[in-house]
Amino acid sequence: MWEWAAFVQLAYIIRRAHGLAMTPRESMLKLLCLTATLVVPPVAVAQSDTVAARALAPGVEYRHVVEKGGPYDMHIVRIDLRRAEIELRAARAFDSLRGREKPSAMAARTAASGVRVLAGINADFFELQSGENENNQVLGSEWMKGVRNTDSPYDTWDNAHIQFAMDARHRLYMDRLMFDGRAIAHGTVTPIITLNFNPVGKPEGTALYTRRYGAMTPRDTSRPTVEVTLEQVRVAGDTMIMVRRGPASKSSGSAIPVGGSVLAAYGAGLRATEVTAMAEEDTVRLVLNTYPRMQGAPLFIVGGWPRILQDGQDVSVLAPFVEATISRNAEMKHPRSSVGFSRDSSMLIIMTVDGRSENSGGMTLRELADHMKRLGAWDAMNFDGGGSTTMLIDGVLVNKPSDATGERAVGNALLVVLRNH
Repeated sequence: MWEWAAFVQLAYIIRRAHGLAMTPRESMLKLLCLTATLVVPPVAVAQSDTVAARALAPGVEYRHVVEKGGPYDMHIVRIDLRRAEIELRAARAFDSLRGREKPSAMAARTAASGVRVLAGINADFFELQSGENENNQVLGSEWMKGVRNTDSPYDTWDNAHIQFAMDARHRLYMDRLMFDGRAIAHGTVTPIITLNFNPVGKPEGTALYTRRYGAMTPRDTSRPTVEVTLEQVRVAGDTMIMVRRGPASKSSGSAIPVGGSVLAAYGAGLRATEVTAMAEEDTVRLVLNTYPRMQGAPLFIVGGWPRILQDGQDVSVLAPFVEATISRNAEMKHPRSSVGFSRDSSMLIIMTVDGRSENSGGMTLRELADHMKRLGAWDAMNFDGGGSTTMLIDGVLVNKPSDATGERAVGNALLVVLRNH
């Protein structure tokens, strides 16, 4: 059309130069062609090329996609969760509360247990020095860390960040989960504020410490402290049946028993009185769940920041108002990692996009939300990105991390496992 318009324009100029009038037919063609030259060309549709695609197992599909318009270099895995042999697992560095480890090493350790790790992606944000993840952490139904507010120095105010979880009945959850712990003895319900985390800076509070925290509870000299030792008898869903052992301590720094825990009450208020009233040999029930409450005990919980899709709607623009994201996280292009699931929760999608290179510039949160929605996600969230972005396929790193040293040691990962292979 553009070439035809140029030809008609040239014919018009030649006729005018010789004093000749245009015929009605030529005038109409000229009008049509001039109109065509004034129309704004349509916006180019992003062109995606699938570089590689293969089935990792029945119901698990992997694609490597390059989108030149970004440019984006993406690795995508879609998992049919209806298949009984497919399992999601959270992995922590060295299977401990603290420490950093490469996701490929976490996958190798998981594979050594006799399963095949089909895919893996890095997960929650973490403290660089200790490697401790910022959000609630549950692995294999075991609570490793429980907090009401995300332990992050980067949000603009303290709040609970988005988390991805599965309960013991394999139901999926994506919400701003807060740890909800309760110690029940003689009909008295004492709230447990944190688990394996000292609620410092508050006039009073309670914390439960397991052996995952270490051999001793933390020293706290800023407030009066009462600590009691609990021995585990059995577990029933989200409830642990415990028995009080030994005398109560009126100072912090108690030994944490193997197979047991220590309940600490800080401050001189009612909570200290309630914990002191738990006498030796008393039965104490510990209920460990979340708010909003899961229908069953959590099987795993991993965190991120922030939610980008909710009920099919892009909510990434709300992140500064809801989850206190900072602009350099939300509105700038970075390497990204993401997880989401379909409306009926039957399909899980994990995706990474590389960044900070000529071949792939990374994505903003809005771009990430758009791509996850196009892939079929109804709910989706952002995992830690930047140099942490990692995608594993059959235990092998397939993306190109932005760190010069390659794959980064991180706090935790989400793994897709094939059982009984």
